[in-house]
Amino acid sequence: MNFEEKLNKGFELLREKEIDYALDVARELQEEQPDSHEAFYLEALVMQQLNQWDISMKAIEKALELSDDNAPYYNLRGNVRMQLEKLKEAEEDFDKAIEINDTSAAHRNKVMLMLMTDRGQEAIPYLINRIKEDPKDAENWILMGDMINKGGQPDKARTYYEQALKIDPDNEYAKRQLETEE
Repeated sequence: MNFEEKLNKGFELLREKEIDYALDVARELQEEQPDSHEAFYLEALVMQQLNQWDISMKAIEKALELSDDNAPYYNLRGNVRMQLEKLKEAEEDFDKAIEINDTSAAHRNKVMLMLMTDRGQEAIPYLINRIKEDPKDAENWILMGDMINKGGQPDKARTYYEQALKIDPDNEYAKRQLETEE
């Protein structure tokens, strides 16, 4: 199996929640090719799954050292920094990910960060703008539904979950939200 095949196998193992095996693959790839940023990214993702934030941070820092123009890496580091309560740095990472590649995941994380830092009044128009810019992103509709639901308007939130299901009919989270609202 070549490097690319092993890397794909590592990501597949991670998706299948075979965490220990995915970590083994990441470490094996790092030994084979110490300059492979993808192997360090895989390790960072594995460690994130294990809530090993400091180790995840070291791995994603190494991946960024090897490839500093990669939006998913900045987004992941932002997530890790949020967990470590380094919120200002997390927002800088999300902004950098957005700058490199206008990624939906980084925009959603930025909204989550706004909510965590009591900037809900800023988060709502930001998310409305994201929905206008990318109306086919079900996750934005779900996030808006969650915000409205937490604000005590379950009927209005329901419309957002329903819209998310029109876009992504298999979205289990949106289905559960609609079931709990009944």
